[in-house]
Amino acid sequence: MKRIYFTAALVFTILFSQAQTSEKTNSVYLNAADQLLSSNSKLTIGGYGEVHYHQPFNSKTRQNGELDVHRVVMLFGYQFSERTQFVTELEFEHVSEVYVEQAFLQHKINKSINFRGGLLLVPMGIVNEYHEPNTFNGVERPLIDSKIAPTTWREIGFGLAGNIQPASLKYQAYLVNGFNGFDGTAKLNGKSGLRSGRQKGASSYISAPNFSGKIEYYGIRGLNVGLSGYFGDTQSKLYNGIAKDNDAALAKADSSVVGISMIGLDARYTLKGLQLRGQFYQVGLSNADQYNKFTGKKGGPLNDLGSSMTGYYLEAGYNVFRHLDKVNTELVPFVRLEGYDTHASVPSNISRNNTYKNSIITTGLTFKLAQGAVLKADLQFVKPDGAVSYSKVFSTGLGIMF
Repeated sequence: MKRIYFTAALVFTILFSQAQTSEKTNSVYLNAADQLLSSNSKLTIGGYGEVHYHQPFNSKTRQNGELDVHRVVMLFGYQFSERTQFVTELEFEHVSEVYVEQAFLQHKINKSINFRGGLLLVPMGIVNEYHEPNTFNGVERPLIDSKIAPTTWREIGFGLAGNIQPASLKYQAYLVNGFNGFDGTAKLNGKSGLRSGRQKGASSYISAPNFSGKIEYYGIRGLNVGLSGYFGDTQSKLYNGIAKDNDAALAKADSSVVGISMIGLDARYTLKGLQLRGQFYQVGLSNADQYNKFTGKKGGPLNDLGSSMTGYYLEAGYNVFRHLDKVNTELVPFVRLEGYDTHASVPSNISRNNTYKNSIITTGLTFKLAQGAVLKADLQFVKPDGAVSYSKVFSTGLGIMF
């Protein structure tokens, strides 16, 4: 683990020192919602989508490939006035599933402060906010953005967001609903981490608000550095209807709650054709021992939620078409080194599961045919801790955004 910390720190230091020699200019990024909000039109329509093919490889067995219209998303923005706007994102996944990924009202208080309320993306890391297919390399999103920060992670809440332009800072700070930790069954465990606890604004309930926030510095040419945090407790339906003086019932409900402290550090840097990015997560989970005991099967094994989780990736790519005149397309070979561990530490009443720690190598090509249209292909190698060899999956796909 110390080597991971050292490597991440070294890369971020190199990026920063390289960037300091460059001229200062804005390196602020806009996701799909930001682009809708920046439009001057009364009604703005956008969208994105992805179609994927995955083929696992195994030297001993034959395996079928998988074809999937992974997602088709429509975005709508409406401007009520110069100060007040609404944004929503409607997603169709795997042809048959429908979700609302964002639905929030924004009111401009002044040039640096905007109020936001509704269904909001939790501002953790890079991909949870910038998850459109032309914004990242690889057919699928990085695995740590599934296992650690469960993209697409959104909850109902409100708060402030904006840019402090003289300081080259972009910020977000929200009070949001927390994860569903217990609604009669445990939603969190070592295998899937926090992912199954997302409430997504769908008939969600709340027993205590959580805080999420992020600050980005973009004042050095080509460099964007972000620090994000999420703090609070998971929600439990056991609190509903409890008398405030019923200590036994309150103690029981408390056993079904996990405290979450998540810190994220990310950086993106571009220099001519070179594209570098990195991300790191550290998650602390308090009360995991009581949660595992309370939510385990009666007479059977305990639940296996760890007491901390970590994840990181480092990625490098280069646009080989950069030196060609009158070529507006990009061809980016890339490689991403990634790792995550949902059992980075465990409470004393369970044993560590080595299969929850994985190393991943992803290498491939991103071919941007035009602004907003991309073809992708990659080969991904995944190895659990202690395994002899990597499992291999070839993936290809196309993506659009407009």
